[in-house]
Amino acid sequence: MMDLVNKSTVSDFVLLGLSKSWKLQTFFLVVFLLFYVTTMVGNSLIVITVISDSHLHFPMYFLLTNLSIIDMSLASFATPKMITDYLSGHKTISFDGCITQIFFLHLFTGTEIILLMAMSFDRYIAICKPLHYASIISPQMCVALVVVSWVVGVMHSMSQVIFALTLPFCGPNEVDSFFCDLPVVFQLACVNTYVLGLFMISTSGIIALSCFILLFSSYVIVLVTIRNHSSKGTSKVLSTCTAHFIVVFMFFGPCIFIYMWPLSSFLIDKILSVFYTIFTPILNPVIYTLRNQEVKTAMRKLKNKLLNSSKATPLHYF
Repeated sequence: MMDLVNKSTVSDFVLLGLSKSWKLQTFFLVVFLLFYVTTMVGNSLIVITVISDSHLHFPMYFLLTNLSIIDMSLASFATPKMITDYLSGHKTISFDGCITQIFFLHLFTGTEIILLMAMSFDRYIAICKPLHYASIISPQMCVALVVVSWVVGVMHSMSQVIFALTLPFCGPNEVDSFFCDLPVVFQLACVNTYVLGLFMISTSGIIALSCFILLFSSYVIVLVTIRNHSSKGTSKVLSTCTAHFIVVFMFFGPCIFIYMWPLSSFLIDKILSVFYTIFTPILNPVIYTLRNQEVKTAMRKLKNKLLNSSKATPLHYF
């Protein structure tokens, strides 16, 4: 493997970012910094709330906690470097750093895809087979689903990294994006990109499209199942499914487009990549959790507990 890597004469890459305009770069810096801080604070609050409140120790919230952890990881694989690059004006990344970004990007996105499917399965059983929910969605099943999600993510990311390491880079080193990913990096390789594009479609594009179709089908089945229920119950489930599907569409839509058409416009790819690396991690806690009454109640309890403990703590003066 190292022999293949040594064939590359490019030791680092230049990340061109989203724009060459100084004003737009400043705008992106402020927006991405706000989004990143909000993502980290929001998802951290969800994890702490679920762990600290025993009333939330149920399968759905266990999966939501893992989703928050993945979202924080997905938001952190490239955004902090992009922010520091804007501040320092140093926009290069080493070859190893670029490969590392590709690994973590596909690790977290692959894991989140499987986890979203697991969450959809959880909601399907809860609504369509409520009497069997406790026996099917057991704690052991939840742990197994999370483990499978990470295992699939690791396997997928390793396949992408091994593929990237076999590419010879002998000339251009400007990556027209704010992070490294195969659709933009492989076009810098000194080989025919047509075959590489087919590999991208077969390993990432088709997988993402297939998972999206399965998720969409599960939501349709859920809606069909509750159509004979009361209007109040139907409205609540419809609202929940619609909100969940918005997140699924915003995550899968860009992935499917980027990897099903790897030779598409760089501008379109850059815009779409922002959705699943910046916007989706901040939408997940809002749509999946903060709209949940039980979670909001647990957060209020946690806030009151912290306030009461701080008031009860005596101040010592020296």
